Amino acid sequence: MPDFCGIELAHPVINASGTYDAIAARRVFGDALLAEFPFSAFVSKTITPEPRVGNQPRRIWETPAGMINSIGLPNKGLEGFLAEDLPQLAELPVPLIVSAMATNREDFARMIERVAERDEVAAIELNVSCPNVHSGLIVGEQPSETEALLEVLRPLTGKPLIVKLTPNVANPEAVALAAEEGGADAVSLINTLKASAVDPASGEPAIAAGHGGLSGPAVRPIALQQLRAVRAAVEVPLIGMGGISTAADAAEFIAAGATVVAVGTESFRDPGAGTRVAKGLETTVSQSQPRVRALHLD
Repeated sequence: MPDFCGIELAHPVINASGTYDAIAARRVFGDALLAEFPFSAFVSKTITPEPRVGNQPRRIWETPAGMINSIGLPNKGLEGFLAEDLPQLAELPVPLIVSAMATNREDFARMIERVAERDEVAAIELNVSCPNVHSGLIVGEQPSETEALLEVLRPLTGKPLIVKLTPNVANPEAVALAAEEGGADAVSLINTLKASAVDPASGEPAIAAGHGGLSGPAVRPIALQQLRAVRAAVEVPLIGMGGISTAADAAEFIAAGATVVAVGTESFRDPGAGTRVAKGLETTVSQSQPRVRALHLD
């Protein structure tokens, strides 16, 4: 039974934020979902200080080995989440990790204080992909900004703080190290890669916003490389994600240094992917020792 930042998990497979709507799934599957929940912890969709409607359609475009999305973080805002979504998510049979994003330290601090005081919340994921309105810099792309944010947030709660890294930087390990030095308890990676596509029928951008984030099997080799680099730089636990579709994929991330793995895009195709990956993982690890050793060779 894995231990992640003091949180006991039944197995090492969780969901990537925004890729599995547990509230909607329960409406469809009823309480049977609670009896066979596919993840050992649940990460909420990212919440922001104020409500957001998200981006205009089209917001998703399938690629040969993945998916581009530009959803735009639609959510009810902090107060709406606490009043409406949190009570429902608290009924899930697994620990709850709340993902949060803001554009300045003051709003981040307000969110973390409000979320952390709730007993239903086991940990908080900091989505640091938004520009800081004071500096104009994207927090997760600048080690100094990341460390400064953690120094503000760390004293506000004793609950685990997880920093979710962007892959769209030259040295994600430097950002991870800054997060660790600022007081982060764990790091998760990777988020989506910047991408765009053209609709062949119209010649126009396939995504209304003009670009989005690529996820799915196409990003897995990049995710593994960045995970290995971050593992060599920090000591905190890592959540590895990026194109995990099978137990064999998950085993590669664990071999590269992940404590926990997250299934994301695959859940759109198979809502039971988390269970499938978790059940196959123990056998896959024992059968893939040669590949596991190879991952540690330079």
